[in-house]
Order: sequence, then C-alpha cells, then structure tokens
Amino acid sequence: MKIAIYSGSFNPIHLGHQKLAEYLIDKQLVDEVWFVVSPCNPLKDPASQLDEFIRLDMVVLAINGNPKLKASDVEFTMPVPSYTIDTLHQLTALYPEHTFALMIGSDNAVIFDQWKNYREILEEFPIYVYPRKGYDFSTVAGIYPQMHLLDTPFYEISSTQIRDMIKERKDVSDWMSPDVLAFVEENGLYL
Repeated sequence: MKIAIYSGSFNPIHLGHQKLAEYLIDKQLVDEVWFVVSPCNPLKDPASQLDEFIRLDMVVLAINGNPKLKASDVEFTMPVPSYTIDTLHQLTALYPEHTFALMIGSDNAVIFDQWKNYREILEEFPIYVYPRKGYDFSTVAGIYPQMHLLDTPFYEISSTQIRDMIKERKDVSDWMSPDVLAFVEENGLYL
C-alpha cells in the first residue's frame, strides 16, 4: 500500500486536517493517510504543546470510523526532537511492505531547506503539498520539482486559531469533530 505521512503537532486536530487527508484518499493518490503525532516539533515552541498522548487521543477520536486514516505514535519512542527523515526511515524499516509519501503545507515547502537532510527526503519520498494562504508555492516549485501541489481548497483555520478561540470561549464546532470538541470541553483543554 501507498501511505501518506501527515506529521504534525495536531494541537488540536481539526476538520481542515481531516479534509486534507480525505482528499488524498478520494483522489486515489494514496491508499491510507497516517497522522504522525510529533511529540516535539523542532520548529515549534514545546511550551505551547499539550502532552503528546492527549494529542494522540484527539487524533484517534477525530478519525474514528474511517479505516483509511490511522493515528501513529511512532515518534514517541524516537529521539527528541523529531526529524521527518528519521521518522520516514523508521516507518520504512517497520513496514517494508508499504511505500511512503509525505504531505506538508506550502508554509513548510517554502522553508524546506531548513529541514534535516531535506535533499534525502526529496530523493527518497514523494511529497504532496497543500496550499496555505500567505505561502506561495510557486516560489519553490522550480527548486523542488519532486513536490506536487494539491488542488485542495484553502481551509481558513489553524490549530493556533482554534486554541485562541477556545480560550476566548468562542464557538469552534464548525472546525472540530464533535468527539474531539467534547473531549476538549470535558478535559478543560486550551483554557
């Protein structure tokens, strides 16, 4: 099977994340999408992140019922910080029967040269890029012909915005699955 790795903090996971994963499945670009929860993204402030097990629980709740979407804790036992090249190599070793691709946002595509061993990732794994407003993929398209820009809609939300909205006690039900929202509310997260 061809698996797309969608790695992130998922702090919290929202419907934009899920719709992007479902797009890859619907367009038959991959057979499954695995959400790899990163315990410590080297490009993000660790103090702003919930415990990785809580974030993993939210991913499981969000994708429950869709057998083509999986939650992965593969990075939980790997050295911190988590580097994508190491995760991809670990998954390839654990699941040699699968081939892996990477899904990233255009915000990451424009800074891809800051990633550890980014040339190696480009040589070994297909990369799908979803558009994010304010990050023009055309600036790097010629540099990274291995990257494939997806024709997905813009999702006008981010996990940061959701955290802020929850803190301000605003309604986020349009952007989160009911199960995840109930979990957040029951546990008083992001307040």
